Amino acid sequence: MLLEMRSAAFVRRELQIVSAQNVELEEGGRLAHACDGNHAAATVAMMAAGLVRATSGSVFVGAFDPRIQPVHVKRLAGYVPHEALPHEFSTFERYIEYRAALWRLPPAESVVRARRILAGLEGIHEAFAYPLAGALISQPRLLVLDRPQAVYAPQIVAAARNCAVFSTHSSENEADRFAEASRVRV
Repeated sequence: MLLEMRSAAFVRRELQIVSAQNVELEEGGRLAHACDGNHAAATVAMMAAGLVRATSGSVFVGAFDPRIQPVHVKRLAGYVPHEALPHEFSTFERYIEYRAALWRLPPAESVVRARRILAGLEGIHEAFAYPLAGALISQPRLLVLDRPQAVYAPQIVAAARNCAVFSTHSSENEADRFAEASRVRV
């Protein structure tokens, strides 16, 4: 099992952001996961990528628990946020060099790899294509997408190749649309 969540929940200041989530995703698998709204979808995606720790239940990425081994989890997962790129990354190269530094990858090689990935993302707006290319330069085993648009699903799945793809969505309808467009499991 590459991604496993067992009753994983997230509470902040007595407000339940994410109710208990149960997820199982095998190596190379695809899963479009419906959540209860935007905040829950964003938080579940960050939990799967090891960026936010579940406040109850458990999350494992590979054999690693993000609460104990966050660095190991982050090496396995590539994360694509829903938000547009911040203005400080005014060029593609600057953004990819930043992402490469997170994984301690050579910047020049990473830019070349990212350009190859970007070439396969024709038709995807750069605000989404750049983070997707940035997430894939480390050749992760798990690609985590926070509320991706269904219209981009075929290109995302093609770019991910053999990588497991876990996407979060703010509703069943959104998850179904993404799954249909990419032919992934809901």
